[in-house]
Order: sequence, then C-alpha cells, then structure tokens
Amino acid sequence: MPPAPTTSTTARSARIWAALGVVYVVWGSTYFAIRVAIQTLPPFLMAATRFLVAGGILFGLTAPRGDRASDPLGPAQWRATAIVGGALLMGGNGGVVWAEQRIPSGAAALLIATVALWITLLDRLIFGRRLPPRAVAGIGLGLAGLALLVGRIDSGGIDPLGAAICALASLCWAAGSLYARTAPLPRRPLVATSMQMLAGGALLLLVSLAIGEPRAAHAASFSVPSLLALGYLIVFGSLIAFSAYVWLLRHAPISLVATYAYVNPVVAVLLGWALLDELVTPRMAVAGAIIVCAVSLIASAHVPAPDEEVAAEPARAAGGR
Repeated sequence: MPPAPTTSTTARSARIWAALGVVYVVWGSTYFAIRVAIQTLPPFLMAATRFLVAGGILFGLTAPRGDRASDPLGPAQWRATAIVGGALLMGGNGGVVWAEQRIPSGAAALLIATVALWITLLDRLIFGRRLPPRAVAGIGLGLAGLALLVGRIDSGGIDPLGAAICALASLCWAAGSLYARTAPLPRRPLVATSMQMLAGGALLLLVSLAIGEPRAAHAASFSVPSLLALGYLIVFGSLIAFSAYVWLLRHAPISLVATYAYVNPVVAVLLGWALLDELVTPRMAVAGAIIVCAVSLIASAHVPAPDEEVAAEPARAAGGR
C-alpha cells in the first residue's frame, strides 16, 4: 500500500493547486480585461502603462534582494532583457492589444495558444532540432485549426487583419522565448521579468507617442470599467499571477505547470461569451478544440530540461499575459 499522505504533503499539494488556479483563471481572464480596457483607453498607451507600472513595482521589490554579487545587472543584461521585452511585450502583447480592437478576446486567446506551434517550428528551422512524430502531428493539427479559425468572415471566420496581427504577435513571443534560452538574462527570474516589463513598456510608449495616442486621448472619456481593467492587468495579470507561476516552476512538475496553455484559452472564450456577449460559432468552437489538442500534442512531445524551462518560461509568460 502507498504511504498515507502527510499533513505537509497535503498542504503542499493544496498550495500547488491554489497557485495553478490563479494562473488558470487570471491569465485566462487577461484577454477579457484587455478588451474592456481598450474600449476607452488608447491601446498602446494602456499597454505601456501596464508594464511600466508593474515592471517598476516588481523591480523595486526584487532587484535589491537575492544574490546580487553573482548576478549583476550590467549593460549585457539590460540589452538582453530589452530584446526579449521588445519581442514579447511590444511585438507580442502590443499585437494582441491592437488585434482585440477587431477580433473577439476569445479568438485572440486561441490564436496566441499557437505560440507552442511557432516555437517548435522555429526550433526546427533555426536550431535544427529533430521533432518527435507527436510534435509534427501537433504542428499539422495546429495549422489546420488556425486556418479553420480564420477562414472567411462571411462563412463564420474572424477579421483577417486582426487575426494576422494576432498570429504575428504569437510568432514574436515564440522568437523572444527562443532567444531567452541563451540570452545573458539575470538569473533571478522576477528581476529579469521586471526588466523586460520596463523595456517593453518603454518601447510600447514610444509606439504610442509615434502614432499620437497621448495627444488624441482625453482623460474625461476614460470609463471606470476600463480603468479598473487596467488596474486588474497590473496587479493580478502582471504581478500576482506571474509570482504564482514562478513559484510553481520551482515546486511543481513542469508537465503540470504547462497545463495553463490548454486552460487559458478556454477561460478566455467563456469569459468573452458570458461577459462581453462575444459570439462563439460552431466553427470557432471546433477550431479552438483543434488548437488546444495541437498544443497538448506539442507540449507532451518534448518536456524541456528543468534549467532550460526555468530560463525560457518566465520570459514567455511575462510577455504572453
């Protein structure tokens, strides 16, 4: 007979599932929050504010702590985090924020779920990594689901420009995640993430200034729901959920932590349908199921080594949510 679980084991299991619940629900709800925020807030200015505020708070809390002597924050670290932050936050999150002006939040979440597909493809094309048969099947299935989801608007598809920008955002996240594997990032994950947020937020602010968002914005037009959604993205999406995620990377099996990639799109679709009256067509439901199955196949085909996963995943998660 297996030994009876001890009190400490039960408590540890409860903490793991509580942290998973936070990651499942909060990161799944960020697509809904983005849609509410950009109803009255300028999209790029909203995203810049989110990451500059969250990054500043996180950096102030984490940079003075830990092993600072062997983990310096020099020019090489700032340059690497700027590249990752640019790919994930300006290219990735910025693309989602813009795309959600044209496509449902649930559809955006499904398109972003294809990040596993792009990472696997880029890994093969750039690094020559051999793909297990299951990963090849997942790529084919994911591309089929992507094609079905977009399709033609008059036949149940979604806006092609919004879908294309969202797909490019997913590709940016994939490229940034791969670069983060070997980049000279700070070894303290929360410090690295805060620096990426600051760099990405600064780049998003430059985009906002370049297209004249601050000049055209009028504070009187900002609604309370939009401002509350921005606060939610800062506090829950960028601080609480990510802290829970980093804790999970150190205390739970990677295969269990990775299940957030399957759950987040489902949460996003349900919230968009229930709270934003977003239409979930049979075509979207089938395409979503195909994409989630494809992500599951790809994820189960190759589980990264613990050191590799800890290096890459915090960067990807910071940008993706």
